[in-house]
Amino acid sequence: MTIVITGGSRGIGAATAKLAAERGYCVAFSYRANREAAEDVVRAIAETGGEAIAVQADVASEPDVMRLFATVDKRFGTLDALVNNAGVLDRQMKVADMSAQRIVRTLSVNVLGPFLCAREAVRRMSTERGGNGGAIVNVSSRAAQYGSPNEYVDYAASKGALESFTLGLAHEVAREGIRVNTIRCGHIYTDIHASGGEPDRVDRVKVSVPMQRGGQPEEVARAILWLLSSEASYTTGSFLDVSGGR
Repeated sequence: MTIVITGGSRGIGAATAKLAAERGYCVAFSYRANREAAEDVVRAIAETGGEAIAVQADVASEPDVMRLFATVDKRFGTLDALVNNAGVLDRQMKVADMSAQRIVRTLSVNVLGPFLCAREAVRRMSTERGGNGGAIVNVSSRAAQYGSPNEYVDYAASKGALESFTLGLAHEVAREGIRVNTIRCGHIYTDIHASGGEPDRVDRVKVSVPMQRGGQPEEVARAILWLLSSEASYTTGSFLDVSGGR
């Protein structure tokens, strides 16, 4: 089995890559800039007997996405699963202060990227195109429901678009042997909060979570792998909240 994970050098992506390898997947993951971190993930997987490759690619770039999947074709030959995990978050600010450049970049990575990657995955997995079927999991956020006012409405809006995309694509490819689902993350301890200007944000907001704590990337990874597995064989177009109850 082969899986492609976008944004696999850190946080949820790295945890998912490692767990997927443990479950028997050959892993290919993208990273945008941190080659050292990507190599660390590949090394960790190899040390446990797994197989993984890291491909430098910006998911907002169609040529990069095409090269990512072409590399997977050459190395592994087939594709069984895709996790659209790569995402960006900019500094906390109100909409009135956001530049068009910021908004476009957020939408390009968080919406266009999953579209392009899913397109390439469907072309390879669809039973109508000679594939064996497969599964796609999109990584969203509870921010899509809350809107993230005063912090990052652009990020929340991009995740809302990703959830609409999940529904449409799931219905479109269900007869082609492909399931499409979404994980909605709550407050998870990852480096993305530093991009928003508040590295310790999870510790600040965890009191609003019924379980009174933030989540770990590994907890999200386990939910992702469940949705990809045969145990979720009758689940598509669905949303699984991994958010401690909030």
